[in-house]
Amino acid sequence: MSLKEKINEDLKTAMKTKDEKALRGIRAIKAAIILAETAEGRTSKELSHEEEITMLQKLIKQRKESAEIYLKNGKEDLAKIEQEEIEVIEKYLPQPLTAEELETIIRETIQRENATSIKDMGKVMKGLTPKIMGRADNKQVSDMVKKLLT
Repeated sequence: MSLKEKINEDLKTAMKTKDEKALRGIRAIKAAIILAETAEGRTSKELSHEEEITMLQKLIKQRKESAEIYLKNGKEDLAKIEQEEIEVIEKYLPQPLTAEELETIIRETIQRENATSIKDMGKVMKGLTPKIMGRADNKQVSDMVKKLLT
């Protein structure tokens, strides 16, 4: 089942159960899917798995930034809404990697790429991307790669 199909099913369920939190988050995802599919220059109608994950991560990042701004300005109620939407959107991302799993994958990639110094970081990151997409924070990954390469 594609993300689009799952979203449509979950939207129906949320409407039936009158789950306002889920409705807000799911509608945001559905709107983002429609925008991405109808974007100018697209060659295919359907989003790839990688595009779906990237889109979901972008939605989460936007909401985290908004929540941060709301908190700085004393608008806890609005920050709470953003946090609720983050929780809904995160349900559609792959299961996150633990620190141990991430380190194991990074070590394997370093060995496979024959990386020996920080200069090889680009090669390592390129090799890691398909394995960890949507399952780990990019900043955390790059920090761990730097640590393991130095």
